[in-house]
Amino acid sequence: MNKSISWILLSLLGSGLLLPTVAIKQVTAVPIPSTRTQQPDLGRHFKALGIEGSIAIYDLQRERWYQHNPQRNNQEFLPASTFKILNSLIALESGAIASESAVLTWDGIQRELPAWNRDLTMREAIKISAVWFYQVLARRVGPTKMQQWVTKVEYGNQKIGKPAEIDRFWLEGDLRITPQQQIQFLRRLQKNDLPFSPKTMATVKDMMVLEKTPKYTLRGKTGWSGAFGTKKSTQPQVGWFVGYLEQGQNTYFVATNIDIKAPNDAKARLEITRRSLKDLGLL
Repeated sequence: MNKSISWILLSLLGSGLLLPTVAIKQVTAVPIPSTRTQQPDLGRHFKALGIEGSIAIYDLQRERWYQHNPQRNNQEFLPASTFKILNSLIALESGAIASESAVLTWDGIQRELPAWNRDLTMREAIKISAVWFYQVLARRVGPTKMQQWVTKVEYGNQKIGKPAEIDRFWLEGDLRITPQQQIQFLRRLQKNDLPFSPKTMATVKDMMVLEKTPKYTLRGKTGWSGAFGTKKSTQPQVGWFVGYLEQGQNTYFVATNIDIKAPNDAKARLEITRRSLKDLGLL
């Protein structure tokens, strides 16, 4: 493998790696509580890294929003690998997989990332964003039950498409979600207000842990539409980070959404998120 290909693969690992996004549609804005507190200039992090995008952070205790590019925070995008959060919940609750430690056997097909080409548990698969693993789970759930769950949760625009699209509707299908809707979904997950058992929600929340220190716990999932797939990217690729940080008695929810114009841009999803959380004194 030459150096350029190796570099690209390393930059993509665990990134969400999904398929072409389509035209962005403006949706009705979610009301944002007013506040007299001075807003930090989160936009400077995008400018410093040469990235176009948006970020929304919601302070639960103070009911306060911090945003850059709020208009984009109300636009719809493919969820890409951020859908693995809901896919995990549905798969566990429906019995499509017995537990987060149950193993799915690799089918032997060589895929883009070497780390995907092996038997995996769900806990391993969500960390490296293994697409094939979650496609198997979606097929096991089936289109009828999947639609019922997506509707019940009120996830995004709730459109999973035709039955034949069951293993790719979040990659290149009709499903769309806004950054603010991502935060609404995560708020419900964090307070166990989704239609799943406490055990299922606790399991998925535990799998989402990215960083745990004596001062805080950060949970989240990345996503990247347009990196690979049957529809090669002819439209802008979009990167996500969605998650939440628990510190003391408070929780801060975040949705970062960026345009990816080169593989190295993918790093900015987490970098912008971390810099913005530091602005709020959280990291």
